[in-house]
Amino acid sequence: MKRQKFKRIQISKTVTLKSGLEELVFNFLKNNSCVFGYESMTINFFQPETKKTYKPDFPIDNCFIIETKGAFNSADRKKMKLIKQQNPDLDIRFIFSNARTKIGKKSKTTYGKWCEMFGFPYHCVYSTKVPLPKKWLNEIKLNQKVNGKVIDAIQSDKIKKALKDNHPLKELEK
Repeated sequence: MKRQKFKRIQISKTVTLKSGLEELVFNFLKNNSCVFGYESMTINFFQPETKKTYKPDFPIDNCFIIETKGAFNSADRKKMKLIKQQNPDLDIRFIFSNARTKIGKKSKTTYGKWCEMFGFPYHCVYSTKVPLPKKWLNEIKLNQKVNGKVIDAIQSDKIKKALKDNHPLKELEK
């Protein structure tokens, strides 16, 4: 029998999280009424001479992208640098189980230091004991308000559809 690569957590018929950290962030965003998807977005990028795609863990509607990492290997670091170079308008933020983990046995560079070097905001669950910084949550809440009311996922979908259909709500896009 083949060993499963990741801890799998089924949260619905269509969504299965790949780690305990993803489950922690998912539940925190859900409990705080944030509008988000799980791997609901696809970003194209080129790895020298090869077109690739990337599905961010938590693209937060009208805000930023959260990528959760327990282990942050060399291939992931290379991929994230390429994505940032080719999509400089994306606001990608990391949540690490422990941002003080070194990127390699002989390296003095930690996950957090790597993020600072390459301009990625990050958060460490281990040192703060919270899944998401309050500042980020406030930013999400502020960006997800429409006419002074916080919108939920169903309302968000209705608004997106209305915008696509050139509905009078198109003015909200501005």
